[in-house]
Amino acid sequence: MKRFRLGVIINPLAGLGGSVGLKGSDGVANDAIAKGAIPKAQQRMQQALAVVLPFADTIDIITASGDMGADLCRQMGFQTNAVYTCSATTSSLDTQQAVTYLLEQQLDLLLFAGGDGTARDISAVVEDKLPVLGVPAGVKIHSGVYGITPHASGLVVSMLLKGELVSLMSADVMDIDEVAFRQGTVRAKRFGEMMVPAEPRYIQAVKMGGKEVDELVLADIAADIIESMEDELYIMGSGSTVAAVMEDLGIDNTLLGVDVIQHKALIASDVTAKQLLELTNDTESCPAKLVITLIGGQGHILGRGNQQLSPELIKRIGKDNILILATKTKLKALEGRPLIVDSGDPELDKALTGYYKIVTGYNDYVMYQVANPDLVEN
Repeated sequence: MKRFRLGVIINPLAGLGGSVGLKGSDGVANDAIAKGAIPKAQQRMQQALAVVLPFADTIDIITASGDMGADLCRQMGFQTNAVYTCSATTSSLDTQQAVTYLLEQQLDLLLFAGGDGTARDISAVVEDKLPVLGVPAGVKIHSGVYGITPHASGLVVSMLLKGELVSLMSADVMDIDEVAFRQGTVRAKRFGEMMVPAEPRYIQAVKMGGKEVDELVLADIAADIIESMEDELYIMGSGSTVAAVMEDLGIDNTLLGVDVIQHKALIASDVTAKQLLELTNDTESCPAKLVITLIGGQGHILGRGNQQLSPELIKRIGKDNILILATKTKLKALEGRPLIVDSGDPELDKALTGYYKIVTGYNDYVMYQVANPDLVEN
């Protein structure tokens, strides 16, 4: 029986800027590390590969040296061959050169961990020569080439290994201007497309861009939240729906970051994961609530552009203190697909499943499910 030849590429710097509020990693990796950021791309790839570990005897992994793949794959027990030696400090050039070498290895699939910048680098080399699948590990995940979570990416690979019928589709590679992003402006652009295994339950849609235009609905949602505010700390997540609440309060808002308010006044602006843990150190005497919205078209409420909201913070706040805001238009666009949490802690993601009361207007709510379909075994 022919062994499955799986290419593996990890961008070790992917996602570094998220937890420290830098809203990306492009060109700011050293700053992120100086602020205390901890690399997570290895962990994200490990979560994906753990799903296919039962098939290890039938897989040959072709990868790059060290942190770009070989160390992790060997540690997990896979038959591993490193065909490219990466630099001591990896860069986008390493990604592109590694993929160039991998293309010569007659791969069945290339699995990579990174963000939109990594997808761009790979797309520039792969084009339509090879099926690819991304493991989400970056701050920005606008492209449609990723699984909805690392576990979901692993499930798609396992379907291929089991010989299940999995079609291929073309998916857009998107990226944004990180400099503008850090200044609160989203400028998304299409950079090409790649072939991905087409499994709608597990592969994310390309993010819907643009600001909510139904200002009356947003005003109603804001009015409901403001009227219910008490003395707790309110951690205000990113996105235009949450921004509407801040605007009605007359508070400067970090559209693409996380702010903290109390008594309807700003306590801290554009905070990092560490700062949030410091601010919520005593939730018994000073309870905290989290106000978030979903990413249009995808349904993610945690783990996309708000990595400041760490698993430790979510556990501290508690499921019952998470307030989700969304217009009915955004919810209907999901066509029944559940909301998704991808916190980086699979056990926490499971604990957060269930039905939530979503604020959709003034005294107007719907019940909607957080289900993480990739955690449901076939």
